[in-house]
Amino acid sequence: MEGLNLEQDMTKLVRNNFSEDTNIVLYPGDCRNLLKQIPDNKIQLIVTSPPYNIGKKYEKKTKLELYLELQTAVIKECMRVLSPKGSICWEVGNYIKKGEIIPLDLVLYPVFKSLGLKLRNRIIWHFEHGLHCSKRLSGRYESILWFTKSDDYKFNVDPIRVPQKYPGKKYFKGPKKGQFSCNPLGKNPGDVWQIPNVKNNHVEKTIHPCQFPVELIERLVLSMTNKNDWVLDPFMGTGTSAVAALLHRRKSVGAEIMPEYIDIAKKRIKDTIRGQAKVRPMNKPIYAPSKNQSSKIIAQFSYPLYSDNKEHALV
Repeated sequence: MEGLNLEQDMTKLVRNNFSEDTNIVLYPGDCRNLLKQIPDNKIQLIVTSPPYNIGKKYEKKTKLELYLELQTAVIKECMRVLSPKGSICWEVGNYIKKGEIIPLDLVLYPVFKSLGLKLRNRIIWHFEHGLHCSKRLSGRYESILWFTKSDDYKFNVDPIRVPQKYPGKKYFKGPKKGQFSCNPLGKNPGDVWQIPNVKNNHVEKTIHPCQFPVELIERLVLSMTNKNDWVLDPFMGTGTSAVAALLHRRKSVGAEIMPEYIDIAKKRIKDTIRGQAKVRPMNKPIYAPSKNQSSKIIAQFSYPLYSDNKEHALV
C-alpha cells in the first residue's frame, strides 16, 4: 500500500479516528460516531456482518422493531458516505423468535430500497458445519445483500473467477467450432459461494463466536474496489474485513465496541502488514475425506438390509 511504513509504531499506523491521510482506522466505539467523521461519498465498499439480535456477548437482544430502527440509522449514514460508484454488502443470517426463524435479509431489504439503493445480487454463503437442530433442519447458509448506489458502479469479475468445471470444452458448431468455449481465466463464481465457516480447527479462528472467513470478504473487495479505495466495516469484530482489504492494498476503516476484539483486530492487522496473516487461501479446495475414510465411517454406523434385530432392520 502506497505510503505505508511497515516499521511505524502501531499507534501511528492504526488511527482511532478517521483521517484521509492514513490507511487504517479502527474506531473503539459505536459505529454511528465513526460515520459522523467520514465525508460524503468517500467509501467505495461497505461490507459488514452486523449483530443478528440473538443475544450474543457483543449485543443486547431487543425487540425486532427496535433492532430494525437501530440498523436503519446505521444504513442511512452508510448511504451518505458511500461513493456514487460504490457498493454495500450486508451479510446476515436469521433472527430466531420462540423457535421461528425470521430471515434478516428479507426484513432489511425494504430499508435499503427506501434509500434508493439497487439490489444486484443476493449472494448465498453455504457452509457445512454449525449447530445441529432437533426441531427443524440445521441452518447451513447466510446471505449477503449486495446493493449499489447507482447504475454506474465498480465491478470486475476477473479477480474472483473460479476454475472451470469443463476447462477443455469447445464449440461443436458455428464460426467458433473447435475453439475453447469457456473463459481461460475461469468462470464467474455465481451467487452461491461454498466457503468453510470459521470453526475451532480453522486457521483464522479467534475468540469471536460468529467470525466470518477472510475469503468471503476478499471476493467482495477484489471485485468491487480498486487499489487504495476505502473499505468500511461498521461492525468490525476481530478485523476480518481489515485483513481482506489490506491483503489487496485497500484502505480499511471500521468500528468495534468490544475492547478484546479491538486488541485481536490490531494484532491481525499487524500480522497482515508483516506478511504473517493466518489466512485460508482463496479457492483452496474444501477438505473431503478419502473413499477409504468414508467407507470405514459408513461401515461403523450402517445396518444390514436384512437383520434378525427387527428394530434395526431397514427392510
